[in-house]
Amino acid sequence: MKIILSVVLSVLVSSASAQSWKELKIAATKAKEVITTKELSKPEIASGLKEALEVGASNSSELASEKGGFNNNNLIRIPFPAEAEKMKSTLINVGLKLQVKQFEESLNSAAEEASKFAKEIFITAVKNMTITDAFKILKGEDNAATIYLKKQTSKELYKKFKPVVKKAIEKVHVTKYWDQLSGRYNALPMTNKVNPDIEDYVTNKTIDGLFGLIAKEEKNIRNNPDARVSELLQKVFK
Repeated sequence: MKIILSVVLSVLVSSASAQSWKELKIAATKAKEVITTKELSKPEIASGLKEALEVGASNSSELASEKGGFNNNNLIRIPFPAEAEKMKSTLINVGLKLQVKQFEESLNSAAEEASKFAKEIFITAVKNMTITDAFKILKGEDNAATIYLKKQTSKELYKKFKPVVKKAIEKVHVTKYWDQLSGRYNALPMTNKVNPDIEDYVTNKTIDGLFGLIAKEEKNIRNNPDARVSELLQKVFK
């Protein structure tokens, strides 16, 4: 490696006498990065991408499943169902602001419970990644790995999350809060009855939130050297 770099530097110096030393240093650094990348085998690059995804998926699952992981994070916090937004404003206007808040908090608590089961699903998908997939991800956008993972796991996540969300909804009393609100709202004159599928809503929002966190982790690993927690990650994402 030292011999190769010496040759590269010699060529740079002899062919660019008018350049400043600073410019030469930049050129030498780029040359070193190209050489280092070429030294990595395809399996090594694939392993690096898998490791990055495992780190991102694990961190995201753990963060989301903490108490307040959804509720206290504006990036992924689950709001009142959009189709029931008029219902929300009406209930607040008739003095049920606290009950609306309790309902929204229960939605996010259910998502936090469900997120505890995401890590295993993500890791399985990452292990099945091919070398071809890895190269596409490496050359892709800041969220290329997240898009890949979403494509590979969304259906399975929904299938496995739905019963988990159902149990979580029961555990944190989402239905109780919803029934109180919808009962009061539907009893008001001149209102259309609102009855969204809460289980479906929380399941999809939980999945969206997890991928939002993974995308953030991926971008951090790609752009922040301190986030590359192993030597292999440092080599792959130079």
